[in-house]
Amino acid sequence: MFLIFINDIDKGIANRLHKFADDTKLVGTVSSDLEIEQLRSDPKQLHDWCIDWQMLFNVNKRKVLHFGYRNVHSIYSLGAEVLKEAAEEKDLGVIINQSLKSSSQCIAVAKAANRTLGMINRTFVNRHTEILLRLYLFLLRPKLEYCIQAWRPYLKKDIDLSVKVQKRATRLMITEKWLTYEERVKSWVSQHWRREDCLET
Repeated sequence: MFLIFINDIDKGIANRLHKFADDTKLVGTVSSDLEIEQLRSDPKQLHDWCIDWQMLFNVNKRKVLHFGYRNVHSIYSLGAEVLKEAAEEKDLGVIINQSLKSSSQCIAVAKAANRTLGMINRTFVNRHTEILLRLYLFLLRPKLEYCIQAWRPYLKKDIDLSVKVQKRATRLMITEKWLTYEERVKSWVSQHWRREDCLET
């Protein structure tokens, strides 16, 4: 019913309007004065729709992200309210930065994964490898791989954050603490190989 209700929200919109459940994003190119004016007129159309149907946008989510080095950072408004600029914003669980670099997302993912590893370390007394592996697969790995197609790290410093989490996870699973990370992974694979449970190195 909600999707039917908002189906006509993009009527009269000149630029692209992306809808996902109750999340709406307006995207437009601003390489000329005409395109800037078109993008400024679209929020007015959205505001008129909100007034007609008495469904206002969430005030805390009204943000503008400017992409591109030549972007003039124009001011946009929704009704009488000037939209605030943001350097980065979380969208469906992924942090989007103006530079389109994934460093902020990598830091957030590493922190969440390390918190989960800390919880596993404090909570579970039984350190059997099979148990720890299941915990890794069901609690930790989803955090490391959520929407990774959109934010896959390419800078070494960002990749290293994920590698550190993997190294910490293998230290929990392997009893031979003196082994290097690569040796721990090889030892685990040789002793507990299962095609569906293989750790990615």
